Amino acid sequence: MTTVPADPLARFSVVARDWFTGTFAAPTPAQAEAWAAIADGHNTLVIAPTGSGKTLAAFLWAIDSLAGAPRSQRAPGTRVLYVSPLKALAVDVERNLRTPLAGITRVAQRLGLPVPEITVGVRSGDTPPARRRQLIAAPPDVLITTPESLFLMLTSA
Repeated sequence: MTTVPADPLARFSVVARDWFTGTFAAPTPAQAEAWAAIADGHNTLVIAPTGSGKTLAAFLWAIDSLAGAPRSQRAPGTRVLYVSPLKALAVDVERNLRTPLAGITRVAQRLGLPVPEITVGVRSGDTPPARRRQLIAAPPDVLITTPESLFLMLTSA
């Protein structure tokens, strides 16, 4: 069992903390518990009602972890795989990934710190073949996909 610290944001970088506290009043219980478990290195399954911040909990931790090292110092390849139902795909990506990425970039610039170099790819049934090939040739740091597309990626040549 992981103990939730008094400050659930304490293990984040100053940039992630500043963005979060400037955007939200406080972490939700689901976020606080997820961050404690993830930070302790535990496999983490978050079960909570819609709107409780589950997706942001995972994305913010991943963004902050990736932002810690320049892309040139990381081995190439996808580090974060997010599987989302097609219906929720656009909303999850925009609200829970692109918004914190943009916000963290602005905070880093304001503080004079290195801007995170994090690439994002989306693969769904609507992804054109040229974009699919590009995702293979230059895998993004974060890949968002649907269960069906993940199956096709894992089972195709």
